[in-house]
Amino acid sequence: MYENLLIEKHERIAVLTVNRPNKLNALNIATRNEILAALDALQSDAEVRVLVITGAGDKAFIAGADIGEFAGQTALSQREVMTQRRAFDAMETFPKPVIAMINGFCLGGGLELALSCDIRVASEQAKLGQPEINLGVIPGGGGTQRLTRLVGEGKAMEMILTGEMITAAEAHALGLVNHVFAHAELREKTMALAAKIAEKSPVALRMAKEAVKTAARSGLDEGLRREVDLFALCFASEDKEEGVRAFLEKRKPNFVGR
Repeated sequence: MYENLLIEKHERIAVLTVNRPNKLNALNIATRNEILAALDALQSDAEVRVLVITGAGDKAFIAGADIGEFAGQTALSQREVMTQRRAFDAMETFPKPVIAMINGFCLGGGLELALSCDIRVASEQAKLGQPEINLGVIPGGGGTQRLTRLVGEGKAMEMILTGEMITAAEAHALGLVNHVFAHAELREKTMALAAKIAEKSPVALRMAKEAVKTAARSGLDEGLRREVDLFALCFASEDKEEGVRAFLEKRKPNFVGR
């Protein structure tokens, strides 16, 4: 179905793999369009509760954009490409939890795609960075904004102005990744985390994700108002009734996503 992606499903978890290992999984236009199509399909798939995204092979998660496509682009033509619907923004607004499983180089557009995910976990051998400055350009997939919100202005400025890579351990210390795992255990540990999340109510997961995203993009008063609205909406769901009933009956809930 896809030329540059692989989609696997494991019970309630979908794994989306960018499959261009000979190009270090670089994001060309075709791949970004396929990601958009895959997100649309997975959003409507009721069996999928959590999405994991990774790169094929052991060398790279996504090593950036396909630089060959920059040649010959003018300011106007590049802006036209970038003002269309973008994979970075679609990933961030995807209503289900998304985990970036960073298995190697995570650079440029690859880091920007990871920043668009909800949780990032990395192999101990991963390297992360925004090296666009070395090409005479700046991050254009949200890196200047999302990275700054995540690690602070000072560190984001250093990473973007120097273009240097940081290790997985450094990324963890900054809060850029949630966990660092041994490379051989990365998939197992990531899938265990995804499975833990997939057990929860899909309704509550969607509301929780929106509430947390609001916190990062608005003032406290607006965020608190949105939290109240989302909390109240949970009370309209069958999952809320099941969760409360299961708690009172001292059993594990069976959430259905309604």
